[in-house]
Amino acid sequence: MAGTARHDHQMIVEAKRRLSVCQDPVERLRLLCLSRGSAGIKGLGRTFRVLDDNNSRSLDFKEFLKGLKDFGLLLDRTEAAALFQHFDRDGNGTIDFDEFLVTLRPPMSKARTEVVMQAFRKLDRTGDGVITVDDLRDVYCAKFHPKYQNGEWTEEQVFRTFLDSFDSPNDKDGKVTLEEFVNYYSGVSASIDSDVFFILMMKNAWKL
Repeated sequence: MAGTARHDHQMIVEAKRRLSVCQDPVERLRLLCLSRGSAGIKGLGRTFRVLDDNNSRSLDFKEFLKGLKDFGLLLDRTEAAALFQHFDRDGNGTIDFDEFLVTLRPPMSKARTEVVMQAFRKLDRTGDGVITVDDLRDVYCAKFHPKYQNGEWTEEQVFRTFLDSFDSPNDKDGKVTLEEFVNYYSGVSASIDSDVFFILMMKNAWKL
């Protein structure tokens, strides 16, 4: 799996260390997400999407507060208000959902972004912008998984578990969008200093 437990552990430790001295509200929120591991930013995005009942792709302050709370990011109201104001650029009382997530993602170099997109395109066999268990069937070989080999899991269970590593714990729909895939790998990327190493890891993981 690309995005190993070791990288996740390093990232969590580093994010918590930096949190203790960080004052910038946006950076603090980013570090709070990264202290939840690679899937932190992707998970926050999904939590906010659930709150966006009318599909407006925007959130008001009340929804923003609820999203942070539901995801378990405990900021005090003053800190949350400062954050919200930072993203509410035109002062209309709402923040643009996509802009918020793009700003929150740790930046990836062009080379890293390209290899992530390459992996997504390979996995998205149907070309509909969403990875599903069916897409994975042609790319990922479940038969080498130790739990399949010892008869403990079926192929379906192996695929499902594999997809769960990208899926959010509280909202498992068995689908991963391009946005979620990029959010996930921007988290992984934050724990890897070298472009060369990140690209090699992606190529090996997805046989690119």
